[in-house]
Amino acid sequence: MDRRDARQVVLVTGDAPDSSYSTVHLYERDATTGWRRAFEPWPARNGQRGWTEHHTASDRSTPVGVFDLTDAGGLLPDPGSKLPYDESPVYDEDGVGFLGQSLEGAFDHVVAINYNRQPGTPPRDLVRPLGEEAGGGIFVHMDHGGPTQACVALPRKKMTELLKWLDPQMNPVIAMGDIESVTR
Repeated sequence: MDRRDARQVVLVTGDAPDSSYSTVHLYERDATTGWRRAFEPWPARNGQRGWTEHHTASDRSTPVGVFDLTDAGGLLPDPGSKLPYDESPVYDEDGVGFLGQSLEGAFDHVVAINYNRQPGTPPRDLVRPLGEEAGGGIFVHMDHGGPTQACVALPRKKMTELLKWLDPQMNPVIAMGDIESVTR
């Protein structure tokens, strides 16, 4: 897919390069009127160590860049996603986050970010085309009250809205990074 054909953009702007707080802006492009905001901005969380342009496995930073969004899934049934949806018990998580918060429910619904993954496969697919050292398994998922390993986390209601909004016919992408890196 050519990213220039994207007609839906999930723009994630981090507060600072080392911040785990960010804001999600959703835009869609109409052939005649151009780009427009689809929703008001949403609060989000990202990697514990902020953002990086050179992501590696377990660095706890969210990769900066533009990535396709082609696949969704989760522990819970599909809430009405237009993306292919993979329901599986594999998404069940019962650990704790960096601040001791429960991770239960964090993967009830996810959208796979196509960073070091094979598009068109379930988000749980462990194939890493760039190799294991480049990391992977980066999702948009449910907020669990703290920073993430490298994912973007949204409040539960917003995650459901995102799943219903994303449309594979619109070639959705996510553009993400700290505010300075995404405005260059």
